[in-house]
Amino acid sequence: MSTTTSTQSSGLLDFILPEFTQDTGIRVKVIAKGTGAAIRDGQDGNVDVIFVHARGREEKFVAEGWGTKRYAVMHNDFVIIGPSADPAGIRGLKDGATALARIAAEKQGFISRGDDSGTHTKEQNLWKKSGVSLVERTRTIVKKGKKKIISYTMPANADTWYLSIGQGMGKTVTFADEKQMYTMSDRGTYIKYKYGKIPAIELEVLCEGGGDLANPYGIIPVNPEKYPHVRHDLAMKFVTWITSEKGQKMIDGYRLEGKQLFYPDAL
Repeated sequence: MSTTTSTQSSGLLDFILPEFTQDTGIRVKVIAKGTGAAIRDGQDGNVDVIFVHARGREEKFVAEGWGTKRYAVMHNDFVIIGPSADPAGIRGLKDGATALARIAAEKQGFISRGDDSGTHTKEQNLWKKSGVSLVERTRTIVKKGKKKIISYTMPANADTWYLSIGQGMGKTVTFADEKQMYTMSDRGTYIKYKYGKIPAIELEVLCEGGGDLANPYGIIPVNPEKYPHVRHDLAMKFVTWITSEKGQKMIDGYRLEGKQLFYPDAL
């Protein structure tokens, strides 16, 4: 299974997969990376199933025949986090695009994952809604020793305050904390780094709750008609299990430091 770093780094998979194996005898090998890379794993037939969070890209993956069907699994949300001093004055805002526009107007430091992940995709969508002038960029990033070229949008004339680092969520949050700059995170990873690690990060949630910050996760078996070698039977057993009452209750019951990270969507 190729999946986003947030499902792995949040600890959710370590919580639910042993139970799935106990129930079915099936072991799942997890490959955690950005959503874009996970989707490409599916397109290349390198995995049996993908579990990601970029709804538009997931639907395109199915429409183009790479996957059989998207199954809703769970959701949480994205949050914009930053230093307690909040120099851009975004504290209390619910609209992510408005918050980014204010950060740009004040030219306050912002760290972007810049790695073609689901979080990076969401960030780019918010910039497009913000009204800030954007430019197209192409860059080469290295993940797990492999180079890949990605194209993305970013604010124009932002070289002095916008930094795209091509890293996963945990490293991005840690770097933003070290620099005391703003970034966007899925809530699960933020909770882990704020309450589940020592030393804890100092960044605070400053913008949350708006509809444009929703973060749904879907699971999609790779299409066996394109790649006959995939273990579609095993993939469907996992899909059935994670969307069952038991799987959904485990997602609903997962806590880190007493805080809920994900909310079930299948039931």
